[in-house]
Amino acid sequence: MITPTNFYQPGLPTAEQLASWANAYFPADAAAPLTSAAPSIAGLSPAAFSPEYAPTSAPLNYAADRAPAIGAAAPVSHNEWRKDFPILNERVNGGKPLVWLDNAATTQRPLQVIERLSYYYKHENSNVHRGAHELAARSTNAYEAARQKVADFIGAPSAKNIVWVRGTTEGINLVAQAFVRPRLQAGDEIILTELEHHANIVPWQLVAAATGAVLRVAPINDAGEIILSAYENLFTPRTKFVSVAHVSNALGTITPVAELTAIAHRHGAPILVDGAQSVAHLPVNVAALGVDWFVFSGHKIFGPTGIGAVYGTDAVLKAAEPYQGGGNMIADVTFEKTQYQEYPAKFEAGTGNIADAVGLGAALDYVNAVGREKIAAYEHQLLGYTLEKLRGVKGLRIIGTAKEKASVAAFVLDSHSVEETGKFLSERGIALRAGHHCAQPAHRRFGLESSVRPSLAFYNTREEIDFLVNALRELTRSR
Repeated sequence: MITPTNFYQPGLPTAEQLASWANAYFPADAAAPLTSAAPSIAGLSPAAFSPEYAPTSAPLNYAADRAPAIGAAAPVSHNEWRKDFPILNERVNGGKPLVWLDNAATTQRPLQVIERLSYYYKHENSNVHRGAHELAARSTNAYEAARQKVADFIGAPSAKNIVWVRGTTEGINLVAQAFVRPRLQAGDEIILTELEHHANIVPWQLVAAATGAVLRVAPINDAGEIILSAYENLFTPRTKFVSVAHVSNALGTITPVAELTAIAHRHGAPILVDGAQSVAHLPVNVAALGVDWFVFSGHKIFGPTGIGAVYGTDAVLKAAEPYQGGGNMIADVTFEKTQYQEYPAKFEAGTGNIADAVGLGAALDYVNAVGREKIAAYEHQLLGYTLEKLRGVKGLRIIGTAKEKASVAAFVLDSHSVEETGKFLSERGIALRAGHHCAQPAHRRFGLESSVRPSLAFYNTREEIDFLVNALRELTRSR
């Protein structure tokens, strides 16, 4: 089990709570940790996830649309929720069962999301906010209902605090260009950490290059945890902004966001939190955390690609300037002057990704139906099991041993390159990431250029971890 510490913050479960949930929902000796936890929601129609529009057609028959397993069963048997994810029945590399352990890169989609997207295109497809016909009303209702679902899911005070974007990367760029850049002068400072994904480094380098601002970087210790005293020592009267990951995509470190935020605010600096790797694994409440900005991607939480959300407080959304111009963000245009809509519309130029926003809303409905406490508890237990089993592989070194971790168990193997290890595992049907994971500074902190990264979701099982570990042992015996 992961060692409890005091690193958790308001709005997130404590390590003690996670352990308590795990014991309550999934006893350590349970053979079927999810089947008894709650009934499957496979079979619910899209209408069950979309109360804003009751369809006139009959509910879709999910059972009839399921992709059947091909050949022998995959090396899993007891995770009830897996049946909602048809791709987990796939065969790869000549018929080997797919073992999907690349969830930090993207999660898979349940049938409820896939069919919600299909239903949208069959029954609701229209542009939003500008038509005077029924399909425009249906589409607008579904789009704005999804915005409200995002607000509710992350504890935002209002749907007005949610801006649609393509994903976390665009969200960070929006904040960098619309809010931070206009406030910077030469010599001003932006604080990041060594844990950051490239998407939370490069936008700030672009802003710094354009304005003469300076990036300052908070170091991490040998476990992959932010050194809080060093972080606070970076603040000066020139500090104008802070941007930090909630969960490291490379190491799995859960950062103490509430404490990082309190320190930033004490020094008068707004803060952005990259939630791409946290929202699918931990209950998140942006109001309790006290953050100014929070961004995440739909495809990291069982939703479509090409959609994400930016949360901002009323103060920062009002102060930020439009990011792009045209279409939906205007209130009135003359050749002399344009008046912009209020937020969030002023940041949403043109036609948005309507269908995938609706699909993200369905994904959040799905996660709520499973239960975020159950997901956090199950993954907490599974990650502990994964780390324990990996430590038993000869010559394996785990990268990132923070006391608070989520979903990621990166490692390197003695005498086997990352590329060789990834190829060997892929040949056996195990899908995971072997590379730098768009987090080169974090790797270089440990003297590495890359690592092998299995990353977990609640549909993964102990049997899949055993399959991974056995494959690694086979590889180590080969030399």
